[in-house]
Amino acid sequence: MTKENLAIEIIERLKKEYPDAACSLDYNDAWKLLISVRLAAQCTDARVNTIVPLLYEKFPDVNALASAEIEEIEAIVKPCGLGHSKARDISACMKMLRDEYDGNVPDTFEELLKLPGVGRKSANLIMGDVFGKPAIVTDTHCIRLVNRMGLVDNIKEPKKVEMALWKLIPPEEGSSFCHRLVYHGRDICTARTAPHCERCCLADICAKNIKK
Repeated sequence: MTKENLAIEIIERLKKEYPDAACSLDYNDAWKLLISVRLAAQCTDARVNTIVPLLYEKFPDVNALASAEIEEIEAIVKPCGLGHSKARDISACMKMLRDEYDGNVPDTFEELLKLPGVGRKSANLIMGDVFGKPAIVTDTHCIRLVNRMGLVDNIKEPKKVEMALWKLIPPEEGSSFCHRLVYHGRDICTARTAPHCERCCLADICAKNIKK
């Protein structure tokens, strides 16, 4: 089976297994997703979802956060880890949205990458989830799973994995595919325990099993 055919088969099976897969970060505005994805670095989405309501209660919009002292932001987001650097990035990002984008989140990949604290993973998440554009989010689940499955060959650098997947995954499938990998990575193809291959919908086509 070619990698292209393997990719299509994996996409279809994961669709059946996780038909309603979506971003696990809670948000109702694009700027809030920007903040949540920054806070999610080295932190669980579940914890981020418990912290951000406290942040928005005190600072309800872009302008309020842009005007806030970094120390005020840090005091709230500290439970997410790396509190000072995350607060600094959030402050700088909100200032840039206020001053250069009229309070709105830009809708191009290149402009998103100019925002403080926004890398390729965050920019892709915004492009796919907020603007419905082609996106591939190479988080730790994605990188681990596509290597195990055989879609990429021992590639761990996020950008290189992303570039390899762009050649295999139909553009309209990329965002949903990556969300389904998160679900599958949490439930079945886990990182901290042996993967549960005995109940995996991909077991018969997964390179990890075939190579045994």
